[in-house]
Amino acid sequence: MAKLPGNSQLLDAAGRPLRSLLAINRLDDPEKELLYASLLPLRLRGLLGLAADGLHTATGERLTTIIAPSGLALLRIEVRARPDDADTTFFLELADTQYHQMELSFCIICDPAAPRYDVDVDESGRRNWFASRGRNLPEELRAMEDGLFPNQTRRGLRLFAEFFPLLERFTDALGMEMIVAEPLSYDNAIRYEKYGFDYLRGTRLMLEIDREFQPGGRYHARMDGSTPFRMPGMERTVRGRSWAIHDGVLDEPWDEVQIYKVIGVDAGIDTFPGRERGVR
Repeated sequence: MAKLPGNSQLLDAAGRPLRSLLAINRLDDPEKELLYASLLPLRLRGLLGLAADGLHTATGERLTTIIAPSGLALLRIEVRARPDDADTTFFLELADTQYHQMELSFCIICDPAAPRYDVDVDESGRRNWFASRGRNLPEELRAMEDGLFPNQTRRGLRLFAEFFPLLERFTDALGMEMIVAEPLSYDNAIRYEKYGFDYLRGTRLMLEIDREFQPGGRYHARMDGSTPFRMPGMERTVRGRSWAIHDGVLDEPWDEVQIYKVIGVDAGIDTFPGRERGVR
């Protein structure tokens, strides 16, 4: 049963309750695509000229690909500014968990008109899977200097604030009470805190990061200019800390941080209360 004000149980065309991605994926393609297109923010639709179905432009070009195989409990949505673009403007991956929760695996929203930085490949041009298989230091430096966060290939559209309420209401309409995720970087974790998430795993690490980046802390001492990603003062911003952590400043790898959001509940977590805001 849905809990959010004004929300209701999601039903298929025959009026039967839908309680999971697995159930939606059993539907015929037109019906399930219409349901999944509801996750696309209105501003994204307007920016790309998507029609009411969220899939095509007014001239019939299909910009949205929905991958939701029958028999599997997962969803991928890819939206491109042009059908032949290599990069997506909007990329979303969701999955059911065994505990009847929604797993937010990935959400990437990029400005297709912004400059691209090849931080997703190593210096030989091979995919590096979020820098886990090598880094592209020249491109990372260019991206950082342009105000991007680690792993960003393009500047974002600042649409997550419009997308997340859609996801929360969609999850609620399936009768699920929780969204879970694994932030891939420090700045992602801080960003999720803003949307009411708490930590299943990682609270100790996040508090330790904040403590040790303070003057006198061991991470603060490592902001010594030894690399462009560890310049003094960068520890005062989320972006600066995130680049330093991406550069390996911690005593342990950024790994296994798990977060959750109870539908309709703001956990009120803030593990970096003293950060400088409004700084690129």
